[in-house]
Amino acid sequence: MAESCYLFIFLALFSTFWLCVNSRFDYKDALTKSIIFLEAQRSGKLPLDHRPPWRGDSALDDGKEVGVDLVGGYYDSGDNVKFGFPMAFTVTTMAWAAYFYEHEIKDAGELNNLLDGIRWGTDYFLKASAQPNRLYVQVGDPKMDHECWMKPECMKTPRSVLEINQNRPGTEIAAETAAALAASSIVFRRVDHCYAEMLLRRAKMLFRFADEHQGTFDGACPYYCSYSGYNDELLWGAAWLFIATKDQLYLQYINEETTSAVVNEFSWDLKYAGVQVLLSQLYWEGLKELHTFQQQADAYICAVHPDSPYRQPFITPGGLIHFRDGANSQYVTSTAFLFSVYSDLLARHNVQVVCGAKTLTHTDLMRFAKKQMDYLLGHNPACRSIMVGFGHNPPLHAHHRGASIPVNASTENVTCGMSFALWFNTDTPNPNELTGAILGGPNRTDAFVDSRTNSSCTEPGTYINSLAIGVLAKLAYRAKHHESRCCACDQCHRKTCTSGKIS
Repeated sequence: MAESCYLFIFLALFSTFWLCVNSRFDYKDALTKSIIFLEAQRSGKLPLDHRPPWRGDSALDDGKEVGVDLVGGYYDSGDNVKFGFPMAFTVTTMAWAAYFYEHEIKDAGELNNLLDGIRWGTDYFLKASAQPNRLYVQVGDPKMDHECWMKPECMKTPRSVLEINQNRPGTEIAAETAAALAASSIVFRRVDHCYAEMLLRRAKMLFRFADEHQGTFDGACPYYCSYSGYNDELLWGAAWLFIATKDQLYLQYINEETTSAVVNEFSWDLKYAGVQVLLSQLYWEGLKELHTFQQQADAYICAVHPDSPYRQPFITPGGLIHFRDGANSQYVTSTAFLFSVYSDLLARHNVQVVCGAKTLTHTDLMRFAKKQMDYLLGHNPACRSIMVGFGHNPPLHAHHRGASIPVNASTENVTCGMSFALWFNTDTPNPNELTGAILGGPNRTDAFVDSRTNSSCTEPGTYINSLAIGVLAKLAYRAKHHESRCCACDQCHRKTCTSGKIS
């Protein structure tokens, strides 16, 4: 009897291991769900075709206390504050995905949904920047919001408003918002030219404001402090404006008015690596004066790729790039996205990256990007997905107010203190599936704790998902058109096929 039990346990463990190492992910499904999560983060009056069924209208009086309509936009993570800085970065990177991977996203049937998501953000930014030299950058009181566990439809905390202006500048936020509007104007140009021109005019106005009234905004601290300064956002904004306008003044600004630096991460706070990859595309298309940025992009790749002798970030035993325990997945998706884009640029222009004695090809870069995304989708030591509602053993306890409170829960007589006892400090799975949310992720030992109280592991973020869209679209396209064409047999499971190795 004991031997039978041991055999059963062994077979169960072996089958789980086999499922993990031989998993072939449905990247198209992951892409769709990534965008659905962003829809779940919308604030304001929701459209009739809104896909998350448990979300409702919220924050319909935002901006009323200052006489401005600030309804709309996005909540950044598991709380109910609208932070302008990460929201703008989310929209910029959504637009970059639509700009660079338009064909792949359209092939997956998600381009219109992505454009709707971008427009949800840009419509809000147009409201927030309607007055010259003034940008509304935050709605909600972060301190009081974090002391209350209420879904956005039933908030009981103040909707205070913060702004930047000539006397209280915030160059990082103004320049990032300019980047978001400029990048978005590019993707809307073919589908709504008038709207694209409106976005571009506002982007120019905001960039001028950011440049002429320089200073760091610290009103969002300790939640979204700018640790890297604002030079990277000025460079980032100028780059997107140059791509959108082809105006030589922005190119001159890039070359003469800003500085750049070699870094090993790309995030809502630190944009250098992103702008270096972005400008490398222009360099290879003929703007040789941008060679320094292309060299710095190479240096970024060498500083991150695990096979490079210059690699800096920690790699977990399971193969995940790891920068910080808090919301580390944002660095995973940002790294995967930049490596995916740069891989395509290397392939397009038939070049490689030389890291000392090690030469990296476009295949090497894409293999690493895929490995990072596959880890999040379930190919990891725990053999579990980090994306809610996707794959094997996905998380059930996302650190998210709206997802954790039943739709029909009565909140009228619930105080903020009571709310934590009722819906936060419980082991009950979330009643509402936060479909597609890529959560904060495991620590440096690959340990992931699926607990609502462990925000480092289980809190989502819009900028985690926005950076996953492009690379998931590329992986979905390759799976559909490349691997299916060369592998009509089970050889795909062995990662080989008659035309060569699948990278």
